[in-house]
Amino acid sequence: MSFKLPTLDHLQAKVPPGTDAKEVASEWFKTFVSHVEAGNVDGVVGLFHPEAFWRDTLAMTWDFRTFVGTPKIKEFLTARLKSVKLNALKLKDDSLGPTLQQPMPDLAWIQLFFDFQVGDIGIASGICRLVPTANGEWKAIIMYTNLEDLQGYPEKTGFLRNDKPNHGLWLAEREKEARFEDADPDVLVIGGGHNGLEISARLKMLGISSLIVEKNDRIGDNWRNRYRALCLHDPVWYDHMPYLSFPPNWPVYSPAAKMANWLENYVEAMELNVWTKATVTNASRDESANRWTIHINFPDGQERVFKKVKHVVFATGFGSGKPEIPSYPDLDKFKGPILHSSQHKLATDHIGKKIVVIGSCTSAHDIASDYYYHGIDVTMYQRDSTYVMTTKNGWDVLMGGVYSEDGPPTHVADMLNASFPNAFMRNGLAQRQAAAIAELDKPILDALKKVGFRLNMGIDGTGFGLLAWNKAGGYYLDVGGSQLVADRKIKLKNDSKLARFTETGLVFEDGSELPADVIGLVCGEEITKRVKPIWGLDSEAEIRGCWRDLGVPGLWFMAGNFALSRFYSKHIALQIKAMEEGKFGPRYSLE
Repeated sequence: MSFKLPTLDHLQAKVPPGTDAKEVASEWFKTFVSHVEAGNVDGVVGLFHPEAFWRDTLAMTWDFRTFVGTPKIKEFLTARLKSVKLNALKLKDDSLGPTLQQPMPDLAWIQLFFDFQVGDIGIASGICRLVPTANGEWKAIIMYTNLEDLQGYPEKTGFLRNDKPNHGLWLAEREKEARFEDADPDVLVIGGGHNGLEISARLKMLGISSLIVEKNDRIGDNWRNRYRALCLHDPVWYDHMPYLSFPPNWPVYSPAAKMANWLENYVEAMELNVWTKATVTNASRDESANRWTIHINFPDGQERVFKKVKHVVFATGFGSGKPEIPSYPDLDKFKGPILHSSQHKLATDHIGKKIVVIGSCTSAHDIASDYYYHGIDVTMYQRDSTYVMTTKNGWDVLMGGVYSEDGPPTHVADMLNASFPNAFMRNGLAQRQAAAIAELDKPILDALKKVGFRLNMGIDGTGFGLLAWNKAGGYYLDVGGSQLVADRKIKLKNDSKLARFTETGLVFEDGSELPADVIGLVCGEEITKRVKPIWGLDSEAEIRGCWRDLGVPGLWFMAGNFALSRFYSKHIALQIKAMEEGKFGPRYSLE
């Protein structure tokens, strides 16, 4: 189900002059609380606009759900309102609100924050947005409810951290903890990238033991071992890690080598248990015992077997394992090297060569730019149209006032971001943001069109977001590569489909040829059969598989950029902690 953006015209309403946001929010919330405490589903639903959205992450569903329209909201509340026993609901009145906001000239709402508890189990928070209606009432258009903590099991941070002096014992204690000689870890995390580190840190703060198994020689090698020009295209204030923010002098866009060292330092600072140069060769589940048996091999031939692991978290990312080279006609005839993007290291390895990079998204631009800056002849072959957004303009539109140098605390920013359901964003707001970015980016987009670079506006005109959530690709967040294409410094070929390879290059369907010495390609058992799909959006526009039930008890998948990982790592940790303490469920799931 989809609705129109709740503009004032669509609502046939106005914001009365002199509207007191706190008074409106207070009255609405008071009525909301009375109906919730009475278990009055119809009363609660009556406070919502017919085209409202309610997104819940664990607080009321133990899942990730978005309910669109009052019939769906009523169905959800009928099933859950009385059983979850919401209580201690309290409207927040501080610097964050309630506030009257007008993000666009024809779009206005009152935003309010509140806290509540879920029975005797959860500590939760919520964000609600109220819109005016034709009869003068204010109705909820967006409701977001989020599990923050478990009652009785706070994170061991702040005044709850270890405050006892440790005279000379710390190192020995840490080494013993990491060896797991006396007990198996509760959770085994496969992969030591940022996703693996963040879920391990979250678990440690909740008193759940975990071990990270990383195949590389060092933590951070997943960044060190990629092409030297690699750099994050997300700004630093979007990428902070749990409990340990980047220092104030950190560059806005993190270079790969610097990020690699930071991850290694994060392990030390957060006292995470890591085994490097180690590979999980087998993971099998004993359903009767509800435990995993894990075989871990080391380069010297030694093996360690755990038989009582309770949970396994895959944090290996989407591009892990051996790179796959796409199949093209006569690919084997090409006499030069064919490199997947993960195999590209240094542009200087190919001085004096002609390079063709097949692809036109982020990695393709980064690699092609690397070649150009080293004086190497490089051509980009664009197979499909690409969404392009400059980071300078795009992040200002998408993150302005939320993720920024002077924005709210990171956790508040994460809540605000999560409180806009994907199902709401694709109904008009994302399209407006994409259009605003395109207008700001018009000079570079026009320059790209002039040289024939094919552009699109994302899925249904929504720009960057839905491409990332659906495909984890299909876009370029421009940090300078587009200008090189527009200036023909990176040559462009996209006027015909690739037909076949030759010994010395590529032949296209129109008969044209492109000589090349080196070609870079940028591509996108029983347990496996039971695992639900991972990534992409389900019918409620929630990301599938990640951070939630995978269909196999005790199996989790952790993926996403730094911001998603920071926020949702806690959601996995809370689910695991609740299960281990007998406080979990039941889920209210889509399937």
